Amino acid sequence: MNIVLFSQDELSKPLPPRDERTVHIRKVLHKSVGDSFEAGIIDGQAGQAVITADTEEGISFRFTPQSDGKPLFPVTLIVGFPRPIQLKRLFRDVAGLGVQSVWLCGTELGEKSYMDSNIVEKGAARAALIDGTAQAKSTHVPELRLFPSVKACLAVLADESGAAFKSTGSGDIRVMLDNVKPDGSLFSCMQTKLAEAKSPHVYASIGSERGWTDNERDQFKAAGFASCSMGSRVLRTETAATVAATIILQSMEVL
Repeated sequence: MNIVLFSQDELSKPLPPRDERTVHIRKVLHKSVGDSFEAGIIDGQAGQAVITADTEEGISFRFTPQSDGKPLFPVTLIVGFPRPIQLKRLFRDVAGLGVQSVWLCGTELGEKSYMDSNIVEKGAARAALIDGTAQAKSTHVPELRLFPSVKACLAVLADESGAAFKSTGSGDIRVMLDNVKPDGSLFSCMQTKLAEAKSPHVYASIGSERGWTDNERDQFKAAGFASCSMGSRVLRTETAATVAATIILQSMEVL
């Protein structure tokens, strides 16, 4: 926790004594009344907080904003729904890297029961994204969306990217990670496409643990996705997502 994050409505009341942030401030940062620590508003400004009281009711503080926080990068990861335990790690890592959004979708080869996981409904997904954001000393949390299938996901992409193109005149870059039928490496693909694109938003799709079907490959291809690989090794979904995001962000020269 390299920055302590709060929601807007938490600024006006003490942090409860058992809240993990209270424990972190007291036991890890060793802060007391009058001391300051780095803090920020979730999806808002970053700055400094000064402890004004530390009682049995918790820690009260005064927050002073100093910046708008670190911006997210124009990258959307389209991820085939993995095992819930992998999903938490994936959320933390890609939030730490600063991708703008994560779109989870059901896949034809993916385990259908994973889609029924309560990780999203009970807030664990959001909590993992916030953890990754705090680790990166940032305040802006990636957006999370869920889709039942690749087809549904690509339909939304077609609508939204078309509107964005009309308003800005810039295109986007679309890559599909696939070690079965790749046309080239992710790195070389990014270099080529970045030389052609103007202020692009990158959409990168990563399959679930069994990968994509030929039908899904055809859907991505029809939607303008280039098939790319990161080598011959088969990676876990969360590992592939983190590595792909890193390669993309380095290619964009933002890391």
